[in-house]
Amino acid sequence: MAATGQLTVAAILVAAGDGRRLGASAPKAFCVVAGRTLLEHAASRFAVHPGVRDLVIVAPPSLVESAAALAPTADVVPGGPTRQESVARGIAVLADDVDTVLVHDVARPFVPADVITRVLAALRGGADAVVPALAITDTVKRVDLSGEVAETIDRISLRAVQTPQGFRRSVLADAHAAGAGGMAVSDDASLAEARGVRVVVVEGADESFKITRPWDLALAELVAAR
Repeated sequence: MAATGQLTVAAILVAAGDGRRLGASAPKAFCVVAGRTLLEHAASRFAVHPGVRDLVIVAPPSLVESAAALAPTADVVPGGPTRQESVARGIAVLADDVDTVLVHDVARPFVPADVITRVLAALRGGADAVVPALAITDTVKRVDLSGEVAETIDRISLRAVQTPQGFRRSVLADAHAAGAGGMAVSDDASLAEARGVRVVVVEGADESFKITRPWDLALAELVAAR
């Protein structure tokens, strides 16, 4: 377990995706909502948070300079061919004294400050890895290859996981160094879980929804106007 007390925190913002499912002409992080790119919306949440000292942005290789212009207080590095490689590149440029790392998807540009605070509070309390999450409200069914319902899953213990996900730096670095062992993983907490790390869950927020489809951009305009 991590020692309690003061944390030296860096946030890695993952912005290297191409956003194909969004159907946009630019990578997702550079789509504009309410006059600002998603990257600017997301970066501003961490730049002003009192618990976060450093900001690292992992951008598409061809847009590193553009990202740096949009977030001048951040260190910007080119992303890799996969999300896992992109996060690893962000870890590689962290300052030596950083002991705590937040990993956040720019596709969730409106994360409230309270969520960041809850993640950091759990880490400060001794957790090695923390994820924000919401209870699932829809009925969930497992469907077989023929397209028929195979099982209705009890949703009482299910959670939809969000970001930022928080880690002791050594835990995150070890998880990335070890890799997924052939498993398909979609977040950093899964890498930590594969190493036997206990992952703590804190309350997420509706505002932390992920922008994936054109409909989500319409919702983002409404949220940004609030």
